[in-house]
Amino acid sequence: MDFVVKRKKAFFILGILTVLYFTLRLPNLTLQPIFADEAIYIRWAQVMRAEPTLRFLPLSDGKTPLFMWAMIPLLKFINDPLLAGRFLSVISGFFTLLGVFFLSRKIFSTRTAFWASLLYAITPYTVFFDRMALVDSMLAAFTVWVTFFAIWLVTSLRIDIAMVLGYLLGGALLTKTPGMLNLFILPFSVLGFKNKGRSHTLVKLIILWGAAIAIALVMYNMLRLGPNFNMLSLRNTDYVFSPLELVGRPLDPFIPHFRDIADWFPKLFTWPILLSIAMGIIYLAFGMWQQSFKGQSMLAGIVLLWVLLPLVLNMAFLRTFTARYLLSGVPLLLCIAGFGVTKLLPRLAYIKRFPVLLMLIVILPLPLYFDYLLLTSPDRAPLPKEERKGYFEEWTAGYGFKDIAAFLIEKNKKNKVVVGTEGFFGTLPDGLYIYLDKANISIVGSHATISAQIRNAAKDNLTYFVGNKKNIEGSIDNVRLILEYPKAKPRDRSEQDATVLYQVLP
Repeated sequence: MDFVVKRKKAFFILGILTVLYFTLRLPNLTLQPIFADEAIYIRWAQVMRAEPTLRFLPLSDGKTPLFMWAMIPLLKFINDPLLAGRFLSVISGFFTLLGVFFLSRKIFSTRTAFWASLLYAITPYTVFFDRMALVDSMLAAFTVWVTFFAIWLVTSLRIDIAMVLGYLLGGALLTKTPGMLNLFILPFSVLGFKNKGRSHTLVKLIILWGAAIAIALVMYNMLRLGPNFNMLSLRNTDYVFSPLELVGRPLDPFIPHFRDIADWFPKLFTWPILLSIAMGIIYLAFGMWQQSFKGQSMLAGIVLLWVLLPLVLNMAFLRTFTARYLLSGVPLLLCIAGFGVTKLLPRLAYIKRFPVLLMLIVILPLPLYFDYLLLTSPDRAPLPKEERKGYFEEWTAGYGFKDIAAFLIEKNKKNKVVVGTEGFFGTLPDGLYIYLDKANISIVGSHATISAQIRNAAKDNLTYFVGNKKNIEGSIDNVRLILEYPKAKPRDRSEQDATVLYQVLP
């Protein structure tokens, strides 16, 4: 009780922020269409739950399984698998919110922690991805807490902190292979080391780092218990350029990826929050230059470094580049943004009588309007062009799968149903599989046409085919359209796609 009373202000602020966080995450959680990777992860979790010998199934595609392991218990209590998967990301995002609060409070102040956490709760970048069943929200949670304990370790040199740090590093590795970057950045936290002139304490720090890294690597190597461990490294070549491939063109893909960021950040952060980040970086750089707050500036510099190093490496080497790949650094940027807001408030006091109210009026409207659209009509949200295409317009977006599954289950009560799908892996058939998990309906993958196997099934069974209208229209015959679910209208005025369900006639 003494602990709570002494920190009642912090707990009160956290309570308010928690309510705001869940208010912007939970409503209409399944309104947005299912995305390809969501369908894959949820389907893996269902298979892993049903068959214990397949608990390392994601390794077959070069993915680590912690997110799917964590989803398995939720599938037991939540009937809608998409809701279960997305709820896991909401919980992961909540731990990120706590990490942002405590990290900002440790480095700066409770006031900065309030502003940083508020920005995390309302920023469209985090609201959008915390509501999707993707591993990136969980990786962001581990990353912010790794940063917190790494800073705590260099200022305290305690074995218990090193052990917790090791488990967090291991959790990040088991969530997604880019979590390995945390191991690479960890030694840079020496910038916050207070006893640089004492060699024995530096040796102690190195030993504690070694203990943390050892724990993390032991956790990671547990994946060797499953088959296909080698796929983790083999699949990395599909996503990352090797340095040899970039000889003679060192700025490719760096420059194209920089243009991508120039499009993503103003839209997903919104300008008020992006300017807060810029002001935080400016004040931090000025403080480091003037040495006006030595210890604080170095600790904040570690946070900034934890953002910039992965960002630069991703821009320099990634083949494919999407906004969610940068999500793990966003909470740390918002810690810097909270610092920027805190430093601006005294300046506003000269202009207005209520600087906090003025700051809220400046910051809140744009992100909250964006969040409102995400919760009520996500296809109207001002997302970047490529993000909108992938999540709402193209084949990766799955519309109407739950309704189609319900229709097929009803038909299967009277006649044996077989359903063909356009695709073998991804949005289809996995997005349909998750709702037909125990329905005893045969699903047959196919290309953008109705295969001979599906045609033959139609001779003896009630047979359907699910696909994307743009891909299959005109290439199939002897079918009857049953259901059609239009996707979001493309902003470039190209042809609008739809998810379609055909009955295949014998």
